[in-house]
Amino acid sequence: MCFSPPVPHNSRIKKTATIRAGRRLRADTAVPQGQATDVRLGRIVRLLTEHATVVVSGTKIAQEISSNRSEVWRLIQQLRGLGVDVVGHPATGYQLRAVPDLLLPEILNALIRGTIFESQVHHFYKIGSTNTTAMAAATEGAPEGSVFLAEEQTAGRGRGAHGWESARSAGIYCSTVLRPELPPSEALLLSLAAGLAVRSAIEQVNPGVNIDLKWPNDVLINDKKVCGILTEMTAEATRVRHVVVGIGVNVNQRAFPKELEGEAISLRMATGSEWSRVALTAALLKSLDREYRQFTERADARESILRRFAEQSSWVRGRHVRVEDNGAAIEGVTEGLDERGFLLVRNAAGVQTILSGTVRGK
Repeated sequence: MCFSPPVPHNSRIKKTATIRAGRRLRADTAVPQGQATDVRLGRIVRLLTEHATVVVSGTKIAQEISSNRSEVWRLIQQLRGLGVDVVGHPATGYQLRAVPDLLLPEILNALIRGTIFESQVHHFYKIGSTNTTAMAAATEGAPEGSVFLAEEQTAGRGRGAHGWESARSAGIYCSTVLRPELPPSEALLLSLAAGLAVRSAIEQVNPGVNIDLKWPNDVLINDKKVCGILTEMTAEATRVRHVVVGIGVNVNQRAFPKELEGEAISLRMATGSEWSRVALTAALLKSLDREYRQFTERADARESILRRFAEQSSWVRGRHVRVEDNGAAIEGVTEGLDERGFLLVRNAAGVQTILSGTVRGK
């Protein structure tokens, strides 16, 4: 019988008590919790991108997707409805005016070759939550490295009961399935590693952005959240069955709802320029692959994650904070991370170990 172990854990790590025997998902298996993107749309975009300087006939497209010209017309109309700038009509053929910044498997797979995520990308135009979908798929046997990406979320989730603003094609809404051989008590390190991967990816695309990490799961610019990380897992008493690492990045939002104006920022707002979500997603998945491989293969990986997170965060040491958790609050000055990755805070009562909660600056 599998059960959730009664060990201290960060509140953003959800332990699921019921585990069913899973089966490995095939490429043609229906993915739960949402309607996956018709793969023919990605093939059309790829074909038009490869022949960007010429008009591609409806007949050629129909051959590419093993269909007919009337179906090609219907799919072209669907692409247009999704914001893809396609010119032409059935009599003359079709051509892209601009390469779409859509996170389609046909575009991403060529950019993430050699990673555990290659050829395992599932794309949705609209979904409730990528994390909910990934958790359900993992329970059904989705292999390690499965990636779930959405252009839009209608029920995006942050830590605790918080939602995640998920405007269409403005951010990166990404969840990955991992199956590390580790005890549940070490799962926090995966979240810290994911934060390092996000920071590295942003800096690869634009080295001029000043990125900060806030324990346990926020990536900041100018003390405003540009990325949130939600890690959930299903575990037995002594080992993890699977972990889903959800990453939401604010990329090209021009503004946020009034209630988020003081807390959220996008990369576009921070830099004044449009970002390629495709380039950033590819950099993110490659960085996450690198961090995960080191975490599972190197003996010194845990120490490296703790050291680098502390070095790249202004919040881990010497910051006066207030930590709120389930109605209780602790104030003090941060004194680093312990060997498990939990935050240490010193106040008049001594050094407190923070297992969970919302950290705010004072």
